[in-house]
Amino acid sequence: MNLNQIWNMVVRMFVRKGVNWGINKGVDYAARRGKAPGKMTQADHAQANSARDLAKRARKAARITRRIGR
Repeated sequence: MNLNQIWNMVVRMFVRKGVNWGINKGVDYAARRGKAPGKMTQADHAQANSARDLAKRARKAARITRRIGR
């Protein structure tokens, strides 16, 4: 393994973490519908949690279908 391959591997790790962080923040923002967590009612919190759970199930389903498609 040469230095260029190691460097690319390390950069890919950090880019993957950054992209995942951004996607999670976007899903959280969409689940809250742009409201600040302090200004949300109890019903808003419940709906945001259910939206997050739905997104998590969708990611799992996508992962499973990719696995089956191999």
